[in-house]
Amino acid sequence: MSTATEATKYSELDEFIAGLPSNDGALIPALHQAQEIFGHLPFEVQNHIARKLRIPAAKVYGVVTFYSFFNIEPKGKYKVQVCIGTACFVRGAGKVLDEFAAKLKVPSGTTSEDMMWSLDGLRCVGACGLAPVVIVNGKVYGRVEVKDVQGIIDDTLAKGE
Repeated sequence: MSTATEATKYSELDEFIAGLPSNDGALIPALHQAQEIFGHLPFEVQNHIARKLRIPAAKVYGVVTFYSFFNIEPKGKYKVQVCIGTACFVRGAGKVLDEFAAKLKVPSGTTSEDMMWSLDGLRCVGACGLAPVVIVNGKVYGRVEVKDVQGIIDDTLAKGE
């Protein structure tokens, strides 16, 4: 913990963990709260959670890397997620993902150097009837086509979300 801000973040996380009814089933809520506080889940934070919950750090890491909604690396201000599950992929999600990568100049799975944009392909998001699905900072866009990509980018920037 190098700064007072870091110490405050860890204190906030500790308070949350202490308020949980038990350590059983506490890992995912603790990870969600930690990601909310820190913005991502670096190894130091994962190890801290493991110590607090008295579980192996490998278990924490396994959960973090299994679920796509947890991030080890910092993400950009605008998080673009394209579902590439079977239904979405069959309906053109691969081309939509490629168009976002081209327009944003951000390869899938990375964040822009200016920390403005993160682009990721996701496993199935469970909205197959809306395929292909794009999620930008929690806002869901359904039946997205390549021609819609620039409009989604423009809409995101205009709202500053």
